[in-house]
Amino acid sequence: MPEHQSIEWKESWRDEYLEWICGYANANGGILYIGKNDAGKVVGIQNSKKLLEVIPSKITDTMGIVADVNLLFEDSLEYIEIVVEKYPSLISYHGKYYYRSGSTMRTITGKELDRKILKAQGKTWDGVALPRIAVKDLKPDAIQIFKDKAVARGRLTEDEVSVPDDILMENLYLKDEDDCLIRAAMLAFYKNPEKWVTGSYIKIGYFGGSDSDLQYQDEIHGPLIEQVDRTVDLVYTKYMKALIMYDGIQRVEQYMVHKDAFREILLNAIVHKDYSSCNPIQISVYEDKIYIWNDGEMPANLNSTEKLFEKHSSKPFNPKLAHIFFLSGMIEAWGRGFIKIKEACAQYEAPLPEYDINEEGIMVLCKACDKYIRILQNDAHPVQNVQDDIQDMYRMILEFCKTPKSAQEIVDEFGFSNRNYFRRHYLEEMLMTKKLKMTMPDKPSSKKQKYYS
Repeated sequence: MPEHQSIEWKESWRDEYLEWICGYANANGGILYIGKNDAGKVVGIQNSKKLLEVIPSKITDTMGIVADVNLLFEDSLEYIEIVVEKYPSLISYHGKYYYRSGSTMRTITGKELDRKILKAQGKTWDGVALPRIAVKDLKPDAIQIFKDKAVARGRLTEDEVSVPDDILMENLYLKDEDDCLIRAAMLAFYKNPEKWVTGSYIKIGYFGGSDSDLQYQDEIHGPLIEQVDRTVDLVYTKYMKALIMYDGIQRVEQYMVHKDAFREILLNAIVHKDYSSCNPIQISVYEDKIYIWNDGEMPANLNSTEKLFEKHSSKPFNPKLAHIFFLSGMIEAWGRGFIKIKEACAQYEAPLPEYDINEEGIMVLCKACDKYIRILQNDAHPVQNVQDDIQDMYRMILEFCKTPKSAQEIVDEFGFSNRNYFRRHYLEEMLMTKKLKMTMPDKPSSKKQKYYS
């Protein structure tokens, strides 16, 4: 057989090859041949009997595993085959963990080691227990938000959420076998998750013409179940204000990115984030684009924008946390979140978000839709306190008042903040110039008056 990631040829035995055996056991298994050169030709070994005794003993003594060590023959030459199976638990050699990846053998350390140990135990990072936190320490308002959303979306019934909170946590599989809450419960419902996990918040900043021109910023803290709505509301009121245009007399508010698309991207960032990295989710808002970054991972087969927006299975980085958000109705199963993003972008005739997925995390770029850009460049006559726009508003009000309308009806139709604003900026001038007339000019002011053109 040719040499590849699961097969290796060595001319003679060296104890350092025990690292390769360890790496095979931690990967997908493999075969090590002793007595073959780099071209795969059998060159033979001289001490086969001794090696058949020594190699199995070294493997068992240093790693506690068993491998098949077989003596083979070709053209009257002896060589050895070492067959290593994939082991369900992580295997170490002299205190180090090796892993066969492609054609190289590397040492597993740090977060990757922690993750593989948990995986070997059938657990994920967000499924690890926190013995020092109890259900009474969770924020009642956050739990109530979850209950309200879950019932409203039909994911849970009134009966299912009308149980004591400790029973609810157990029914949601947010406790381990020792009745301790797990990390997912803490992140979703604890009043200050940063006490336990640094960086479990969202940072928002508005930038001017350059990446160094940070003009103002905010941070969203608290239970993750609360952070989503608070972040969306803040971004769409303070950071990404709508531009105003008119389609006939219809007032239209245009954002650069559809709110549903932004919400889905934010939720993806929350459930795919690697919280052990201790870095917050970061949202950078510019005049015509938004970046959303999180220190997380996507499945290896979903490493590009094109693949993400194709049909794919759902494999969240934090499955326990994702299940909470699914039951709340805030996210969909089966990878439908990207379909919702695509549908929202289609409504705005906007480009799909661009995903840059690498070892430093996931960066999502949302560019402003064409309609927003046109308004921004004054191609669609936005209302920006320009004299021409005031005259346009006068004409639309006159058109609307061909049949008598009350001041409140005019305010509601054109989206003025209140009647005082309408009176100061438009009504007084239009009455004075006799563009508008009152239906009952001589009646007491307590009577309801209407205006007509």
